[in-house]
Amino acid sequence: MIRVVVTGGAGFIGSHLAKELLLRGRQVCVVDDLSTGKKERIDSLLQMASREMPPEAMNLEFVRGSVTDLSLLQKVFRGVDYVFHQAAIPSVTRSVEDPLTSHQANVTGTVNVLVAAKDNRVKKVVFASSSSVYGESPSLPKREDMPANPQSPYAAGKLAGEYYCQVFGRIYGLGTACLRYFNVYGPGQDPESQYAAVVPRFIKLVSEGKPPVIFGDGEQTRDFTFVKDVVNANILAAESDVIGNFNVGTGKRVSINYVVKVITGSLKKDLKPLYKEERAGDIRHSLADVSKAMAFGYSPKWTLEKGLMETVRSFNHRDGTVGQTL
Repeated sequence: MIRVVVTGGAGFIGSHLAKELLLRGRQVCVVDDLSTGKKERIDSLLQMASREMPPEAMNLEFVRGSVTDLSLLQKVFRGVDYVFHQAAIPSVTRSVEDPLTSHQANVTGTVNVLVAAKDNRVKKVVFASSSSVYGESPSLPKREDMPANPQSPYAAGKLAGEYYCQVFGRIYGLGTACLRYFNVYGPGQDPESQYAAVVPRFIKLVSEGKPPVIFGDGEQTRDFTFVKDVVNANILAAESDVIGNFNVGTGKRVSINYVVKVITGSLKKDLKPLYKEERAGDIRHSLADVSKAMAFGYSPKWTLEKGLMETVRSFNHRDGTVGQTL
């Protein structure tokens, strides 16, 4: 049986990834210190597994711990085939406010993952990078051969992680693939955090009859990527022989104003956005060229409209969270 580790598996993307790996018959170990992840997601995975799998096929282990703990990773990675490194403090704004903590989790944690993977002869590490490494370059779409120009400590940390992956591949022969995510959204995203992504935050506010808050004029554009497409990209990258950096997006961009329009229309609310001052570290436009990722079979399946409808349907009106359907 293929054994995998998902660091940050109690997080938004990590829990979706762990679910799909379980459904594909993998033996999954989730490592998460729950600093930004939620134990409820692990409980949901266990409930899903008990409903859909016989007891003998139940292959989910949860280890509470941090990627900053190298000795823990050395133990957990024994006999593991693939590591999906999703653990991070995933916020540009928070990294600007607290760059040291961001560095410890996102850079030191990544080096620890690579060291433990090398020492335990892991076949491949798939690293969750970010489109933020491109920065404010006006050239669109973003291609992997463009110069990086990070505009925040978070982006700089992701770029550092990519360089470490390249070095560990070159020196130690460790297989690595770095996936540059473009604005991932979907069921299970937390709308409560002050650093929440725009989609869950908009859904929560509009559901409560409150105007969605947009930082800037709303004409900034993003390549919004549904979480199930991101999960598929991770698994394809791990089980192929590709190495290097790969964009994971849709190849299409829309304005923040348009996202609000779709969400208010889906929820049948006539609300106008509340515009506030643009935030430090935010980029103006983003769009992925995904042709390189297509070499390992990646092809985005979800349109923005379809993905937002799925996300809106998952919203739990009772407790005000964007629930995760497992």
